[in-house]
Amino acid sequence: MIDYIEKTEEIRQFTMAHVKKSRYEHSVRVAETCARMCRQYGLDSRKGYLAGIGHDMCKDFSDDDLIALARRDGKAIIEFEIKKPALLHGRAAAVMLKDKFKVYDPEILEAVANHTSGIIGMCDLTKCLFLADKIEPGRPQSTEEYRARLFALTLDEMLYSVLEENYEYLLKHNIEIAPGTREMIEYYMVDIKAPGDSGGKL
Repeated sequence: MIDYIEKTEEIRQFTMAHVKKSRYEHSVRVAETCARMCRQYGLDSRKGYLAGIGHDMCKDFSDDDLIALARRDGKAIIEFEIKKPALLHGRAAAVMLKDKFKVYDPEILEAVANHTSGIIGMCDLTKCLFLADKIEPGRPQSTEEYRARLFALTLDEMLYSVLEENYEYLLKHNIEIAPGTREMIEYYMVDIKAPGDSGGKL
Protein backbone atom coordinates (compact mmCIF):
# COMPACT_ATOMS: atom_id res chain seq x y z
CA MET A 1 0.00 0.00 0.00
CA ILE A 2 1.40 3.38 -1.02
CA ASP A 3 1.73 6.14 1.56
CA TYR A 4 0.54 8.72 -0.93
CA ILE A 5 1.51 11.77 1.13
CA GLU A 6 5.09 10.62 1.71
CA LYS A 7 5.59 9.13 -1.76
CA THR A 8 4.13 12.12 -3.58
CA GLU A 9 6.39 14.47 -1.64
CA GLU A 10 9.48 12.39 -2.54
CA ILE A 11 8.51 12.49 -6.21
CA ARG A 12 7.70 16.21 -6.05
CA GLN A 13 11.10 17.03 -4.59
CA PHE A 14 12.89 14.89 -7.18
CA THR A 15 10.96 16.54 -10.00
CA MET A 16 11.64 20.03 -8.66
CA ALA A 17 15.37 19.25 -8.44
CA HIS A 18 15.70 17.72 -11.91
CA VAL A 19 13.64 19.88 -14.26
CA LYS A 20 13.67 23.57 -15.07
CA LYS A 21 11.38 25.86 -13.09
CA SER A 22 8.77 26.28 -15.82
CA ARG A 23 8.50 22.52 -16.26
CA TYR A 24 8.09 21.98 -12.54
CA GLU A 25 5.30 24.56 -12.48
CA HIS A 26 3.69 22.74 -15.44
CA SER A 27 3.96 19.49 -13.50
CA VAL A 28 2.13 20.99 -10.52
CA ARG A 29 -0.66 22.25 -12.79
CA VAL A 30 -0.92 18.86 -14.48
CA ALA A 31 -1.07 17.14 -11.07
CA GLU A 32 -3.84 19.47 -9.90
CA THR A 33 -5.78 19.09 -13.17
CA CYS A 34 -5.39 15.30 -13.17
CA ALA A 35 -6.55 15.08 -9.54
CA ARG A 36 -9.58 17.21 -10.39
CA MET A 37 -10.42 14.94 -13.32
CA CYS A 38 -10.06 11.87 -11.14
CA ARG A 39 -12.51 13.32 -8.61
CA GLN A 40 -14.99 14.17 -11.34
CA TYR A 41 -14.82 10.80 -13.07
CA GLY A 42 -14.77 8.58 -9.97
CA LEU A 43 -11.07 7.71 -9.79
CA ASP A 44 -8.54 7.99 -6.95
CA SER A 45 -7.34 11.61 -6.98
CA ARG A 46 -4.23 10.64 -5.00
CA LYS A 47 -3.10 8.49 -7.92
CA GLY A 48 -3.86 11.31 -10.32
CA TYR A 49 -1.81 13.84 -8.38
CA LEU A 50 1.16 11.48 -7.94
CA ALA A 51 1.18 10.59 -11.64
CA GLY A 52 0.91 14.25 -12.58
CA ILE A 53 3.69 15.52 -10.35
CA GLY A 54 6.08 12.85 -11.67
CA HIS A 55 5.09 12.60 -15.31
CA ASP A 56 7.86 14.92 -16.59
CA MET A 57 10.54 14.11 -13.99
CA CYS A 58 12.91 12.89 -16.72
CA LYS A 59 12.04 15.45 -19.41
CA ASP A 60 15.31 17.36 -18.99
CA PHE A 61 17.52 14.26 -18.92
CA SER A 62 20.04 13.74 -21.72
CA ASP A 63 19.03 11.80 -24.81
CA ASP A 64 21.34 8.95 -23.84
CA ASP A 65 19.86 8.72 -20.35
CA LEU A 66 16.30 8.73 -21.71
CA ILE A 67 17.08 5.90 -24.10
CA ALA A 68 18.90 3.89 -21.42
CA LEU A 69 16.04 4.27 -18.94
CA ALA A 70 13.33 3.51 -21.48
CA ARG A 71 15.11 0.31 -22.54
CA ARG A 72 14.66 -0.98 -18.99
CA ASP A 73 10.89 -1.32 -19.41
CA GLY A 74 11.46 -4.21 -21.82
CA LYS A 75 9.51 -2.68 -24.69
CA ALA A 76 10.86 -1.94 -28.14
CA ILE A 77 12.15 1.50 -29.01
CA ILE A 78 11.22 2.35 -32.58
CA GLU A 79 13.36 4.33 -35.02
CA PHE A 80 11.08 7.37 -34.68
CA GLU A 81 11.87 7.46 -30.94
CA ILE A 82 15.59 7.01 -31.50
CA LYS A 83 15.46 10.12 -33.73
CA LYS A 84 13.43 12.00 -31.11
CA PRO A 85 14.48 10.64 -27.70
CA ALA A 86 12.41 13.30 -25.88
CA LEU A 87 9.39 11.16 -26.77
CA LEU A 88 10.74 8.56 -24.34
CA HIS A 89 10.58 10.77 -21.25
CA GLY A 90 7.30 9.22 -20.09
CA ARG A 91 8.63 5.69 -20.32
CA ALA A 92 11.80 6.81 -18.55
CA ALA A 93 9.74 8.40 -15.77
CA ALA A 94 7.69 5.22 -15.33
CA VAL A 95 10.92 3.23 -14.93
CA MET A 96 12.14 5.75 -12.35
CA LEU A 97 8.86 5.57 -10.45
CA LYS A 98 9.10 1.79 -10.27
CA ASP A 99 12.83 1.34 -9.65
CA LYS A 100 13.71 4.40 -7.57
CA PHE A 101 10.43 5.22 -5.81
CA LYS A 102 8.96 1.68 -5.56
CA VAL A 103 5.66 2.65 -7.19
CA TYR A 104 4.20 -0.56 -8.58
CA ASP A 105 0.61 0.44 -9.31
CA PRO A 106 0.10 -0.62 -12.96
CA GLU A 107 -2.35 2.20 -13.69
CA ILE A 108 0.06 4.89 -12.47
CA LEU A 109 2.93 3.35 -14.44
CA GLU A 110 0.80 3.04 -17.59
CA ALA A 111 -0.41 6.62 -17.25
CA VAL A 112 3.06 8.11 -16.83
CA ALA A 113 4.65 5.95 -19.53
CA ASN A 114 2.03 6.92 -22.11
CA HIS A 115 1.08 10.48 -21.21
CA THR A 116 2.65 12.06 -24.31
CA SER A 117 1.01 10.12 -27.13
CA GLY A 118 -1.47 7.84 -25.40
CA ILE A 119 -2.09 4.21 -26.33
CA ILE A 120 -4.91 2.10 -27.68
CA GLY A 121 -6.97 0.70 -24.81
CA MET A 122 -5.66 3.10 -22.17
CA CYS A 123 -7.10 2.88 -18.66
CA ASP A 124 -9.12 5.80 -17.28
CA LEU A 125 -6.20 7.12 -15.22
CA THR A 126 -4.07 7.22 -18.36
CA LYS A 127 -6.83 9.14 -20.13
CA CYS A 128 -6.92 11.65 -17.27
CA LEU A 129 -3.16 12.24 -17.24
CA PHE A 130 -2.97 12.41 -21.03
CA LEU A 131 -5.74 15.02 -21.04
CA ALA A 132 -4.46 16.95 -18.02
CA ASP A 133 -1.10 17.36 -19.77
CA LYS A 134 -2.86 18.84 -22.81
CA ILE A 135 -5.41 21.11 -21.09
CA GLU A 136 -3.76 22.34 -17.86
CA PRO A 137 -4.28 26.09 -17.35
CA GLY A 138 -0.79 27.00 -18.58
CA ARG A 139 -1.52 25.79 -22.11
CA PRO A 140 -2.19 28.67 -24.53
CA GLN A 141 -5.63 27.45 -25.62
CA SER A 142 -6.75 26.46 -22.11
CA THR A 143 -9.00 29.33 -21.10
CA GLU A 144 -11.61 28.97 -18.36
CA GLU A 145 -14.28 28.73 -21.05
CA TYR A 146 -12.32 26.04 -22.91
CA ARG A 147 -11.90 23.92 -19.77
CA ALA A 148 -15.53 24.43 -18.71
CA ARG A 149 -16.67 23.10 -22.08
CA LEU A 150 -14.48 20.03 -21.75
CA PHE A 151 -15.39 19.33 -18.13
CA ALA A 152 -19.06 19.27 -19.12
CA LEU A 153 -18.32 16.13 -21.16
CA THR A 154 -17.88 12.53 -20.14
CA LEU A 155 -14.28 11.34 -19.92
CA ASP A 156 -14.44 9.55 -23.26
CA GLU A 157 -16.13 12.51 -24.94
CA MET A 158 -13.36 14.78 -23.62
CA LEU A 159 -10.72 12.39 -24.91
CA TYR A 160 -12.32 12.29 -28.35
CA SER A 161 -12.60 16.08 -28.49
CA VAL A 162 -8.98 16.72 -27.48
CA LEU A 163 -7.61 13.99 -29.75
CA GLU A 164 -9.50 15.45 -32.70
CA GLU A 165 -8.25 18.94 -31.87
CA ASN A 166 -4.62 17.78 -31.52
CA TYR A 167 -4.79 15.71 -34.69
CA GLU A 168 -6.04 18.67 -36.71
CA TYR A 169 -3.27 20.84 -35.22
CA LEU A 170 -0.57 18.35 -36.26
CA LEU A 171 -1.96 18.12 -39.77
CA LYS A 172 -2.34 21.89 -40.13
CA HIS A 173 1.26 22.51 -39.07
CA ASN A 174 2.70 19.57 -41.05
CA ILE A 175 4.14 18.00 -37.91
CA GLU A 176 5.24 14.39 -38.35
CA ILE A 177 3.06 12.00 -36.36
CA ALA A 178 4.60 8.94 -34.72
CA PRO A 179 3.25 5.65 -36.13
CA GLY A 180 1.79 4.53 -32.81
CA THR A 181 0.24 7.92 -32.19
CA ARG A 182 -1.51 7.91 -35.55
CA GLU A 183 -2.95 4.45 -34.92
CA MET A 184 -4.11 5.45 -31.45
CA ILE A 185 -5.77 8.68 -32.66
CA GLU A 186 -7.54 6.91 -35.51
CA TYR A 187 -8.72 4.18 -33.13
CA TYR A 188 -10.31 6.62 -30.71
CA MET A 189 -11.75 8.81 -33.45
CA VAL A 190 -13.67 5.77 -34.66
CA ASP A 191 -14.48 4.10 -31.36
CA ILE A 192 -15.00 6.99 -28.93
CA LYS A 193 -17.68 9.43 -29.97
CA ALA A 194 -20.34 11.37 -28.15
CA PRO A 195 -23.77 9.72 -28.15
CA GLY A 196 -25.43 10.55 -31.44
CA ASP A 197 -22.26 12.09 -32.86
CA SER A 198 -21.98 11.68 -36.62
CA GLY A 199 -18.29 12.40 -36.84
CA GLY A 200 -18.21 16.16 -36.58
CA LYS A 201 -16.76 18.28 -33.82
CA LEU A 202 -18.18 17.91 -30.33
